[in-house]
Amino acid sequence: MCPLCLAASGLYVAGGLSVGAVTTFLAARAQATRTDRIKERKMSDHKTGTREEWLAARLELLEAEKELTRRSDELARRRQELPWVRIDKEYRFETDEGSASLSDLFRGRSQLLVYHFMFGPDYTAGCATCSTIADGFNGFGVHLANHDVTLSAVSRAPLAKLQAYRQRMGWTFPWASSSGSDYNRDFSVSFTEQQQREGGIEYNYHREPPWTASGIGDALTKRGEDPVAENAAMTGTDVATYTRERPGMSAFVLEDGVVYHTYSTYARGLDSLWGMYPWLDRAPRGRNETGIWWRRHDEYANQGTRTR
Repeated sequence: MCPLCLAASGLYVAGGLSVGAVTTFLAARAQATRTDRIKERKMSDHKTGTREEWLAARLELLEAEKELTRRSDELARRRQELPWVRIDKEYRFETDEGSASLSDLFRGRSQLLVYHFMFGPDYTAGCATCSTIADGFNGFGVHLANHDVTLSAVSRAPLAKLQAYRQRMGWTFPWASSSGSDYNRDFSVSFTEQQQREGGIEYNYHREPPWTASGIGDALTKRGEDPVAENAAMTGTDVATYTRERPGMSAFVLEDGVVYHTYSTYARGLDSLWGMYPWLDRAPRGRNETGIWWRRHDEYANQGTRTR
């Protein structure tokens, strides 16, 4: 689950700790957690059965899966029936091709899907969680492009930072900088320090309480872990700075020269767009996570297939 979703009940920052100190602390915690998980795994006693028992249970599950598919189809239909909201405000973006309008981001197509990638002006690297989501964009982006849909990322960091990070990651999808524009603010994925302090953040259609500065506490964590703080450290920022950016996606349509906003989703609404999770949900141990176990794809100790 996205670390920002884990922190939905409240956010805390460790006063006086440097990013390096937080990183060292979290690395030790993560190693201890991994050790505990391995011990628990060896001690597990999962139910076993005959092929006939498995088939009976599988057929029962299949009915539930089919119902979920039908519900998913119905939700997709309802998304498409949402009213379109005309966008008259002029947004400007910096792209590889130069200054661009929102309609330019469609790149000649009638539909635009934007991933709100967490990469703020003060970040030294893109959000590691957003990076695992974006790792799939190259693969299916070409298929969307051949079905009248453009997929693009947008972030507030300067274009030069985005280009350097995209090159590092080996990505080729379009990525625009909204620096100097109200775009991120208007679509509820970037906030100010004042909003954070005064309780003025509305994210995922919900107003958050004011920021409270104290030690890293349970309200930030899940079962005592520190996913938000760890992700913040991986972007070279503190928790407060890191969480002034938020993940999300928005959909737009271009019709008769007019851009309309059609849909936006945030937080766990992005789970189905996170390529590795549908696979993990079908793995024997499922997601099997107790915090941030993922890294940017060039930061794993062993590249490619990993064994533990």
